[in-house]
Amino acid sequence: MFYLAGIVLTFFLASLLITKKGKNSADWVLALWLVIIGLHLSLVFLAFTSKIYSFPYLIGFSFPFPLLHGPFLFLYTAALTNKNVGFKYMTAHFIPFLLLFFLFLPFYLLPSSEKIAIFNNQGLGHETKLTIMIVSIMISGVVYVALSLWLLKRHKQTIEYQFSSIGKINLGWLRYLIYGIGIIWLFVFLGNDFLIFNTVVVFVFFLGYFGIKQTGIFTPHYPPEKDCSINVSGTIEESALPILTPSVPNDTTNESDLTTNAKYQRSSLTEESAMRIHSALIELVRKNRPYTNPELSLTELAKTLSVHPNNLSQVINTFQGKTFFDYINTLRVEEFKHLVAQPQSQKFTLLALALDCGFNSKTSFNRNFKNATGLSPSEYLRKTQISFQE
Repeated sequence: MFYLAGIVLTFFLASLLITKKGKNSADWVLALWLVIIGLHLSLVFLAFTSKIYSFPYLIGFSFPFPLLHGPFLFLYTAALTNKNVGFKYMTAHFIPFLLLFFLFLPFYLLPSSEKIAIFNNQGLGHETKLTIMIVSIMISGVVYVALSLWLLKRHKQTIEYQFSSIGKINLGWLRYLIYGIGIIWLFVFLGNDFLIFNTVVVFVFFLGYFGIKQTGIFTPHYPPEKDCSINVSGTIEESALPILTPSVPNDTTNESDLTTNAKYQRSSLTEESAMRIHSALIELVRKNRPYTNPELSLTELAKTLSVHPNNLSQVINTFQGKTFFDYINTLRVEEFKHLVAQPQSQKFTLLALALDCGFNSKTSFNRNFKNATGLSPSEYLRKTQISFQE
């Protein structure tokens, strides 16, 4: 009954995705994957209940199906992380499935009575093919779990390059689902069919739930770099209500280091332009406090400064020694440290102050504060002897 419920759930989730408005490529990949999972579970259900004997032409058709799940996991992860996978490259992932299918083709063409006899005798006479199948499934599982985790790691690096807050787009839920499918493959290694397919049903529920909720993650594709000797002066407007000046790194970087920096030798960004961009950035930070916008992105900040995002990122990297993500969140931490020391801030909670500094959640605040200071907010308050009602 549990399997049957899982099969119904799988096709139901697939139908929800197919009828979903505003579908993106990830939705289509997931919908097709769920259909494949539904068909696979149906074939396994027929085998477990011995109903497969009523449909002898279906015996063995489930053998190559495990070789589809790894590629679909990888392609779904690629679609969610906005990685463009070409059609030829995409179809190459399904070659092992086709090879295994053709390996068993002589078995599929056997008369029904012979297929049933072989099936009842644990594949007697086809041991080599079954060994190839098992080894292929194991290799596929390990390779595609590793590839999917690698894609997620690259995705995290990409969004930290472009965004100052990543809580809603870091795809942490997908990481746990990849771990889940890794557990399923562990059960495959152990040869426990009961655990395998019960875990698959649970996996399908969470896959469908998060997959339907997930919105598209769009990362900007920047135009080619043109003239980098940009005049950034005059792009900074005074803030209407400049409230605080956060503690920012001193604009005393040894600028002679830029002359020998190999990055600038390979880039259209000149030493003079880099120093000018950095000066404009420091001025913007002090006057307008752009980091208090929780959705601030590298593209948005670069647009304000009228510079190319790649050049701004390079300047932050060189002068501040940080990624865009770390730099902006360090500024938010400094703003919080300044705010929390003010007597008038006592009437607010720590979270309210953190949100005012640009953090979009308590979790993000605690994590970035600890990364920047080595202390939790509470430990910092005790160490600095700031009395504050949390």
